Amino acid sequence: MLDPEVNQALVIISTVMMLVGAYPYLIDTLSGHTKPNRVSWFMWALAPSISAGAAISVGADFDSLIRVIIGGFVPMVIFVASFVNRQSYWRLTRFDLGCGLLSFLALIFWGLVDSPSVAILFAATGNTLASVPTFLKAWRYPETETRITYVTSFLSVAIILPVIPDWNIENAAFQTMLLLSTGLLLFAVFRKQIGIGVTVQGQK
Repeated sequence: MLDPEVNQALVIISTVMMLVGAYPYLIDTLSGHTKPNRVSWFMWALAPSISAGAAISVGADFDSLIRVIIGGFVPMVIFVASFVNRQSYWRLTRFDLGCGLLSFLALIFWGLVDSPSVAILFAATGNTLASVPTFLKAWRYPETETRITYVTSFLSVAIILPVIPDWNIENAAFQTMLLLSTGLLLFAVFRKQIGIGVTVQGQK
């Protein structure tokens, strides 16, 4: 187990990394170069916001929640920015909306169940389902994404893993699933650079 000061430093570094990595994505979205999938970004904003709100309502320490709060704030800014420039529009499919609905239902179950372990699994499932539309879009059209943001997102999750006190469902399930989903997104946006091709038909 790491020293508390080291834990705090890693949380701060992880949070700063999220903010720094989100900036180029925001600029590219406003310029129309990047086209966010609104289903993913809205759900990525919703889940941490609900989690942080629930934690604050029961008196949780604000300092320990700052990464969760930033984790919801950043995607919401990206989601809103996607409406500023018409060139940033990405047409949503029924599959995208279906993933969003399943993600939303997972969050509802998250709030209803009494078991912390089951609730966390639902939260992790909702976040993962929200990632599917962006993964498919990034795999097919990586040029519509800002790659550096996915690098910092993956690293910001990886750097927080040593802070986990006990590797059980309550402490590690969500972070593990988040590491997996960000890793897959990172792989998708860099697939052309590593020489993996794909043949698809669809929007661009």
